[in-house]
Amino acid sequence: MKSQYRVVVIGGGVVGASVLYHLAKFGWSDVVMLERRRLASGSSWHAAGGIHALNADPNMAALQSYTIDLLSEIEKESGQNIGLHMTGGLTLAGTPERWEWLQANYRIFQSIGIDDCELLSAEEAQKRCPIMSTDGVLGAMWADREGYIDTTGTVQAYATAAKKRGAEYYEETKVEELIQTDDGWQVVTDKGTITCEHVVNAAGLWAKQVGRMAGVELPVSPLKHHYLITDTVPEVAAADFEMPMTVDLEGFTYMRQDQKGVLVGIYEVDHEHWAMDGAPWNYGEELFQEQLDRIENELTLGFERYPSIQNVGIKTWVNGAFTFAPDGNPLVGPVPGKRGYWSACAVMAGFLQGGGVGKTLAEWMIHGEPEADAWPMDVARFGDFAQNKRYIRETTGQFYSRRFVMTYPNEQLPAGRPLKMAPAHDAMTEAGCKWGVSWDLEVPLYFAPKGFEETPTLKRSNAHEIVAEECKTIREGVGLMDISGFSRFEVRGPNAEVWLDKVMASKLPAPGRARLAPMLGENGRLKGDLTVLNWGDGTWWIMGSYYLRAWHMRWFDDHMMDGVDIRDLGEEYCGFGLVGPKSQAVIEKLAEQDISGLKFMGCGDFDIGLVRARVARMSVTGEKGYEINCRYGDHIKLRRMLLEAGDDEGIRECGFNAMLSTRLEKSFGIWSAEFTQLYTPGMTGMDRWIDWDKDFVGKQAAMAERDGNGPAQVQVTLEVDALDADASGYEPIWAGDERVGFVTSGGYGHYTGKSLAMALVDRDKAAPGTELSVHVVGVERPARVIAPSPYDPQGKAMRG
Repeated sequence: MKSQYRVVVIGGGVVGASVLYHLAKFGWSDVVMLERRRLASGSSWHAAGGIHALNADPNMAALQSYTIDLLSEIEKESGQNIGLHMTGGLTLAGTPERWEWLQANYRIFQSIGIDDCELLSAEEAQKRCPIMSTDGVLGAMWADREGYIDTTGTVQAYATAAKKRGAEYYEETKVEELIQTDDGWQVVTDKGTITCEHVVNAAGLWAKQVGRMAGVELPVSPLKHHYLITDTVPEVAAADFEMPMTVDLEGFTYMRQDQKGVLVGIYEVDHEHWAMDGAPWNYGEELFQEQLDRIENELTLGFERYPSIQNVGIKTWVNGAFTFAPDGNPLVGPVPGKRGYWSACAVMAGFLQGGGVGKTLAEWMIHGEPEADAWPMDVARFGDFAQNKRYIRETTGQFYSRRFVMTYPNEQLPAGRPLKMAPAHDAMTEAGCKWGVSWDLEVPLYFAPKGFEETPTLKRSNAHEIVAEECKTIREGVGLMDISGFSRFEVRGPNAEVWLDKVMASKLPAPGRARLAPMLGENGRLKGDLTVLNWGDGTWWIMGSYYLRAWHMRWFDDHMMDGVDIRDLGEEYCGFGLVGPKSQAVIEKLAEQDISGLKFMGCGDFDIGLVRARVARMSVTGEKGYEINCRYGDHIKLRRMLLEAGDDEGIRECGFNAMLSTRLEKSFGIWSAEFTQLYTPGMTGMDRWIDWDKDFVGKQAAMAERDGNGPAQVQVTLEVDALDADASGYEPIWAGDERVGFVTSGGYGHYTGKSLAMALVDRDKAAPGTELSVHVVGVERPARVIAPSPYDPQGKAMRG
């Protein structure tokens, strides 16, 4: 072992070994992996080893697909047998809602290129898995690329393949301390100290302690997980093929063949955390005693689903710990505020996702950006609030217990909530507000009559008409909308303007003005759809999506220059928006200065009654509107004044659901839908905001797109002949039998009376009037491309 490496990977499980392999594969061979005991001696050795091509998150599905492709490659490269059994897999649906959901997801998988799936009847499913009962099964989805592997052999294969490419790994080497230096890190081990530029925390069950060594409190916790392996099952032994990997969603179990018996794993509703501060250092290849009382219900369902195992013995019980993040996805990437410290942990399904995690992190470290959109597993998707132990306990437990429970797009889950609330939260609740959550903040969805409860559904909600009334208020009168759920960054300093001009691809606004500003990565793909405001006193604001606060601040810090001070105002400022044709009449009653001269995209400081506010004339709804930003302490008073001033104008409080409906009617895109790290300015129409005459981050790549053949797909707006459901995202779009695009977001345009979707489609199918079709909750519906902004296409309302 040398005293200096470029990268030190801590942890010799499947994730650490994959990171090591990919770093070496992509050209960084001066790397080492340190394992405190033996390879795979954490969660990896006792993992069930199942591999599944399918995931409800398309980005995670792509990650899994890459891993599956890689497995045979590392087996060949390493010479290590990984015990790959590609049996195919079934996912069973046992309720009408689940069957509908499965049919909808089948179409979504088509959108992202997973074509080796098919829908089956219960009888067809039983032919492929003859040991299962069809009782209660309404249908199933089959996927060819599912099966299982030998877990220890797979870890050895990654590590051996990495070693052949020049990387090193050492077992029985315990990391005891991390010391950050000006140039990187010192890794203190029980075998000596290593100096390196980068440290990767792939410590699995010990990720919490390895995070704390660097002053990082990662939102992870281990939970216990059961599976059993039976003795020989005669029906299995007699079959001339392997039983497929089978997931019984209503039964909370998964099953695969194991020699001549089967393995049945359980996601226990009655979850149990373990060692929330990290596993003991001397823990390794131990297991916990099985807890039959805790899994009795799920166990009963499993034995009913596979009746033939009722007559055989149980050879092995496994009750071991796996590490989970609050949403079940991995924590990957550069940790904000800790240069050179990388996370690669909380990879619950390490053998399914580990290959993709290793590839993503290695690309990120070497090239500055991963090829794929890493947001679903980016460590920066959580803020400091997620360090709270109770928050971690509630959210990881909720995820685990709901692992196979169906979640609806309009369903609000309770764990870790409410946490942060704008000051007027209680008053708004009393007024009927129904809340969602963005990052740590409660955000208003809509305002309902007392006693109203929304029914979870894949189709239009019973809140549909409530949102329609709010949209009507926005279009015809004046709506009051809490806008605390926007991010706000303050930029000051002698080089503030120079820095902003470099990181933003647009022109900068003049004093007293605001401007939409795309921000690009070096690869020319989007990093933000932001708004820059020039307050005219040397102070600038950047406004964007609230849940991206840590992610954007990391980007800003990574591209910082001297003479610039940037501050996240998310704990200091909040506010309200006035939206609608009567908004000016309301604000004029309160403004002490003449606000009538504030033109569209203008901004300035105003006294709004007793509140000193920073006001911008803009609105994402496409109506005349004012965003009134105030200190947190002024939020309650501001709301009271605006409601009183608007009483004569019929003011009504509105929520984000109405905002999303009205923005669709304007063809306004949003982040994580129309705008992501995968998309370019040319694809999304954001190129119209670029100032090509200046230098900015990502210019070379953006110009290559502009001056080349252009993007293969472009953003369009669709009108869908929907019935009782609307497109929401990733549904496939068809021209006859040809798949020509997919939906980025959709919903109902309440004021236009149209079911609308924004989509990326092939350029030759993007002309208005083009007839297409789209699957909505699994049902194909006619659709057509329409001109952008079906409401007020000239923008007269918002410009006023």
